[in-house]
Amino acid sequence: MQISYHGHSIVKIKTGNHTILIDPFITGNKLTDLTVEGEKPDAILLTHGHNDHVGDTVAIAKACDALVIAPNELAVYLGWQGIKTHGMNIGGACEFEFGTVKFTKAFHSSSYTTEDNQIIYTGMPTGILFTAEGKTIYHAGDTSLFGDMEMIGKRHPIDVAFVPIGDNFTMGPEDAALAVELLNPKLAIPIHFNTFPPIEQDPETFRALVKGHEVKVLEAGGLFEL
Repeated sequence: MQISYHGHSIVKIKTGNHTILIDPFITGNKLTDLTVEGEKPDAILLTHGHNDHVGDTVAIAKACDALVIAPNELAVYLGWQGIKTHGMNIGGACEFEFGTVKFTKAFHSSSYTTEDNQIIYTGMPTGILFTAEGKTIYHAGDTSLFGDMEMIGKRHPIDVAFVPIGDNFTMGPEDAALAVELLNPKLAIPIHFNTFPPIEQDPETFRALVKGHEVKVLEAGGLFEL
């Protein structure tokens, strides 16, 4: 399995036969190395409805007929845009041909702002547990620190945890370091930082705060084998 990070909260997972893209915010993302035209995933997973996470989902899904898996209200809204969706909710899991997806709680908000400035309610924000080829990846989405992270880590031993560190809208480095302690992953990777001025952070601060767990700080396009 190959895992790569592409700026903000974009994560790409390549298994033996499938490509999974999480939160594909490409257009307007100054940090990403991806192009909308270049992405042809089999599935797109979304943590919540904010525009900097839904991103280019509709354009990508229409171009390559990808299945979009999202919190139910968000899945319904995106389905109205003419793409294939599968709605889920917090605590639910579903097995797909490319792996198992389970949505966890996240403490944040979730809405989509249309081009004419209408705000669409898109259900509860979530984190995602993705399991394939005997490995489990946790994408925390946008969230604050919460105590049930410990339970998530105990119930689902995590190989890689992607955790936001940007502060202002999500956890900052200090809370994210505590989140890693609770989740107890084999590897932690910081996300959701430096895209906009309110979330500018030095990821090395986060690395220094994490004790007893490996941390990788990835530039856009950085990848590794799991």
